[in-house]
Amino acid sequence: MNATTLAAMHTSGTEAALFWVLGPIAVLAALGVVFARHTVHAALLLGGVMLIFAIFYAAQDAPLIAFVQIIVYTGAVMMLFLFVLMLIGVDTKERLVETLRGQRLATVFAGIGFLLLLLAGLGNAAIGTSAGLHQANYPTNAVGQVQTGGNIYQVAKLLFTRYVFAFEVTSALLITAALGAMVLAHRQRVGRRRTQYEMMRDRFRRGAHPTPLPGPGVYARHNAVDTPALLPDGSFAELSVPSRIREISEEQGRRPVPSSLGAGPASASGEEEPR
Repeated sequence: MNATTLAAMHTSGTEAALFWVLGPIAVLAALGVVFARHTVHAALLLGGVMLIFAIFYAAQDAPLIAFVQIIVYTGAVMMLFLFVLMLIGVDTKERLVETLRGQRLATVFAGIGFLLLLLAGLGNAAIGTSAGLHQANYPTNAVGQVQTGGNIYQVAKLLFTRYVFAFEVTSALLITAALGAMVLAHRQRVGRRRTQYEMMRDRFRRGAHPTPLPGPGVYARHNAVDTPALLPDGSFAELSVPSRIREISEEQGRRPVPSSLGAGPASASGEEEPR
């Protein structure tokens, strides 16, 4: 082992400070993922853990893994999970219902197996001799010459030579999972799809409002979701505010929506209504 390899294996002061500052934050965020009551909060904390891992990879002279961690896992996969959770929502009662029989027991066994694998990896790293990222990025050949290329070249070389079968199997697994998700999410249409002409005709037949009413706050003096829109005659459009919002506004004493459409948005003296 030459002097260059020994110098590269030595941890610098900046790297050590970075680890001792971000390491406890990553541990606290990981614990927050496990013990967070809200699913969205757990997803955000997990995204923070992934970003800290990316910083560690970049500090260890592994830029490819760092960018993959940010672009693929944090930027794509994690944000996709977060957006899905925010769109569909997960109620507390739904999280307590066991949809699959025996999933909690399987989770316990999977957690024990993962813990054993983690302990085995840590023991191997502590007892065995590791080459280090510098030697992996700039290996020496049989003659003893240092090969160039860097981290990206060496990772690509391993993926497409030694681990090409595992790489292709993983790609096929991900494609199969994506196709399976699309098949499961697909819903077969029961009836014929209605045309725009048919929907317009039914809208005229149903009631006195063939066209959509303006949204709340439109043409009003206050742009608020509980402020009803105004009709051409100056009266309130009660249907522009959902009934639940009207109830909440009335309970909290804010700008009540009148029961009759004849009341205008302001009094004759020009004074504003109480909010």
